Amino acid sequence: MQVLAVTPEIYPLVKTGGLADVTGALPLALKGQGVKMRTLVPGYPIVTGRFKKKKAVLQYEALHGGPASVFIAETGGLDLLVLDAPHLFDRVGGPYGDATGADWPDNWRRFAALSLVGADIAAGAISGYAPDLVHVHDWQAAMTLAYMRYGTAAGVPSVITVHNLAFQGQFGASIFPELGLPLHAMALDGVEYYGGVGFLKAGLQAASAITTVSPTYAQEIRTAEFGMGLNGLLNTRTGDLVGIVNGIDVDTWNPETDKLLAANFSVRAMKGRQANRLVVEERFGLERDNSPLLCVVSRLTWQKGIDILAAIGEAIVESGAKLAVLGSGDRALEGALLAGASRHRGRVGVVIGYDEPLSHQMQGGCDAILIPSRFEPCGLTQLYGLRYGCVPVVARTGGLADTVIDANEAAVAAGVATGFQFKANDGDAFIHAVRRTVAAFAAKPVWTSMQKQGMKADVSWARSGARYVDLYRSLIGKRQA
Repeated sequence: MQVLAVTPEIYPLVKTGGLADVTGALPLALKGQGVKMRTLVPGYPIVTGRFKKKKAVLQYEALHGGPASVFIAETGGLDLLVLDAPHLFDRVGGPYGDATGADWPDNWRRFAALSLVGADIAAGAISGYAPDLVHVHDWQAAMTLAYMRYGTAAGVPSVITVHNLAFQGQFGASIFPELGLPLHAMALDGVEYYGGVGFLKAGLQAASAITTVSPTYAQEIRTAEFGMGLNGLLNTRTGDLVGIVNGIDVDTWNPETDKLLAANFSVRAMKGRQANRLVVEERFGLERDNSPLLCVVSRLTWQKGIDILAAIGEAIVESGAKLAVLGSGDRALEGALLAGASRHRGRVGVVIGYDEPLSHQMQGGCDAILIPSRFEPCGLTQLYGLRYGCVPVVARTGGLADTVIDANEAAVAAGVATGFQFKANDGDAFIHAVRRTVAAFAAKPVWTSMQKQGMKADVSWARSGARYVDLYRSLIGKRQA
């Protein structure tokens, strides 16, 4: 089965969040299940710089303002198609914005170009390659399906995965004439969205099937609270909407072999966690004692509930726990957390920024990880926590609700509990969950059981990958029928 994936980022080449982890891991998971996935990605400098030999398999004299080509590449078992369009992607900054964090003003053009090329490839533009299905990710790739719908690849089955409905790619109507779509595409059942052009909306309208990254999120986005203005459309497509929880790369995230850890450990021999704990305590300036060490590894944003975390910092300290926070984001939230660390030296530590080795050491040495998100399509940090014996304390929403078994009395008695859940967007519920965590930590047999249950949980792509294969086959089967 030949599948073309289109994505704005992919690990290990370019990553801003969990999307890259998914698009980098899924092709590898599907290889053993009869699926060959090729992934089309933009030629950012960090991507093109990795490959010296560039054999073009597709060329454009003028692609949204300049010449471009597509070349084949391979890295870490991933089969790539790289869109080399320097006028669109060869820039200093991030994938979506400049060094200050401001969005590139022509993002609509950049990702319309990526999508147009994806649709061309779906239609057979590369000699000898005819994908059976196209799978796109998020708004940056969503217009691929609109170009397919109104072009010669209209019959090719397609899937769009929504990683976060909050990011939709909405632009003014003035860009429509430059997209190269027929006039009738600017309609309610096409790409039109509240008088402008909606990239994600267009993809949701055109896709053969829509997936989200957890079953609970698939239900949540059909409501006004979580639907972000698209719940009406999604409710018309309930028969095509399915939630498939993410997995993680269990080779990269393996406490027995992880080279980023200060010491390795396993579910059978947990002693190595202590060495990682000492590293974390030193880096964050925390007291060395036996009190529970809680951590947060997150973007510091409203969505992630970091304002709620900052508001209950005092109560966390009063509970007897220590807190280590790693992340960056909203400047006001960064300031609030740093102020809390200043007030509670030795009990609260904050590191602003992104540090991959430190994030591994925190999962490998902290006792619990706090995830107070207001909404969370899937979440990966709780899966890393389970894998590393860092007990997740999560808001009851999206994929967090689907992947963590709350330590209620029945679950603890049955020996199946893996973490703690609490009502989302509720500071009182959050601190109550922290107190439950501290109490469980004091009951060592209970705590050890929870750690081991989490570490034995299947957080790989095996089951989720099989569900994608079943979905692909059903869509291809419908076309052939």
